Amino acid sequence: MPNKKTATPIGQRTIMAFDFGLKSTGVAIGQELSYSTRSLNALKMQDGIPDWQMLEQRLNEWQPDLLIVGLPLNMDGTEQEITQRARKFANRLHGRFGYPVETWDERLTTVDAKAYLFEVGGYRNLSKDKIDSKSAEIILMSFFENLYC
Repeated sequence: MPNKKTATPIGQRTIMAFDFGLKSTGVAIGQELSYSTRSLNALKMQDGIPDWQMLEQRLNEWQPDLLIVGLPLNMDGTEQEITQRARKFANRLHGRFGYPVETWDERLTTVDAKAYLFEVGGYRNLSKDKIDSKSAEIILMSFFENLYC
């Protein structure tokens, strides 16, 4: 069911970010107005395909104005197979739900997420679900930082 919301002005949008993965996709939500972000529970994936019904429930719950999908690039900026899968996921989000979707460079977000989670909770805090969703949150923070610079 497509998104029927009226356009929210830039600077006041709610944005949902995704750190795409074949087994798990991290999810975060954020508000431009307050520059705040929050990790949500990661989505379980079957070879890069989510439970679309569960994803639709999450979209209905949070009612974002924009979706951001992290684009996994090599350190030199070149693409890899997973990059194309992430683009396909972004295209499917738009096609299936009608939300505007943008991709965002996600290089080093997993490294940053692991470092942060280890710092605040040690090895016990390094579960795949937490890493993926913290990575999505870092993608969203990077998007906000770029938007306001």
